[in-house]
Amino acid sequence: MNNDVKILAVDDLALNLELLEVMLSQLDVTLLKAVNGQVALDILAQEPEIDAILLDLEMPVMDGFKTLRIIKEDISIRDIPVIVITADGDEVVKTLALGANDFLAKPFNPEELRLRVMNHVRSKKLNDLTKDMNHILEQEVVKKTAALRTALELSKRAEYEISLRLGVAAEFRDLETGMHTRRISEFSRMLAGLANMTEEEAEILRYASPLHDVGKIGIPDRILLKPGKLDAVEFEIMKKHTEIGGKILNDAQRFPLLDAGRVIALQHHERWDGSGYPHGLAGTEIHPFARIVSIVDVFDALTSERPYKKAFTLEKTESIMMEDQGTFFDPQLLKLFFEHIDRFVTIKDAMRDLPCEENITYLQHVVI
Repeated sequence: MNNDVKILAVDDLALNLELLEVMLSQLDVTLLKAVNGQVALDILAQEPEIDAILLDLEMPVMDGFKTLRIIKEDISIRDIPVIVITADGDEVVKTLALGANDFLAKPFNPEELRLRVMNHVRSKKLNDLTKDMNHILEQEVVKKTAALRTALELSKRAEYEISLRLGVAAEFRDLETGMHTRRISEFSRMLAGLANMTEEEAEILRYASPLHDVGKIGIPDRILLKPGKLDAVEFEIMKKHTEIGGKILNDAQRFPLLDAGRVIALQHHERWDGSGYPHGLAGTEIHPFARIVSIVDVFDALTSERPYKKAFTLEKTESIMMEDQGTFFDPQLLKLFFEHIDRFVTIKDAMRDLPCEENITYLQHVVI
């Protein structure tokens, strides 16, 4: 035992306090003294690191019973062991019921006093050590959890960057802009939310949708950049960009975002009536992600200016797309899209294309 140990003795008789101090002197402890329960509580408020309390019961101002009750109801000090000193056997049961940890009968044996105090102090120190270790472990768990969340977020952001840059790389060859990729991403996220997809699904779609045309990387320039209409053979080659995209993103099941991109790349040219490509899927056979991307991709293409065409007005775009309701597009999703068209126009206005020269500089910066 060392003088890091603090014992609080509570008794209204100065002689009893002196006796306790003498008996405990062999333990090399710091003994604090209180002449009644109120003084004891005041000391505990200033010195919460008390290791044990020796408590008399019959005292003025505040007796031991009330003092014990207050101590055991206070979460900050209730774990301090209280050894009641009493000459009345009936009081023992009452104090134990109030939470006393032990008792000593008057007159008490000095050696017994020292042994009981030492045992309770050891238990208190062990309990404090356990609480400290638990606190340290809890802090470490919090730190590790935060680090894991950060790592997962970085991983998700890395997947998104891969998705975005692959999408931009494809559009760089197709004379489109990097803002088209970002608009498709935000359009898709918005429509997914309106369609009551889960937050997780909507976020996956948001990050995977830029991969819809990644397969165009594999289409020859003479076809991809042809200014006029494609002939039948050229069109069949162009259609292969869906399957090329699927192959580029194949075997990515461990990465939900890239796997979703694979599905979108493969299916975004499938049509609701089954007349699309590459597999002629119809209706709900087409993944919801691909159905959403097909709508927002066509919308953005029609309302955007390109070297080979002017941008269509919103009214003309809606007229063209609604004619294909139930043939090209999922009718419910298309209806939902135009019911909330103002939200998509807001996104498009906020993510406008840059002038032609700036587009080239922007794309070069993103790809590099």
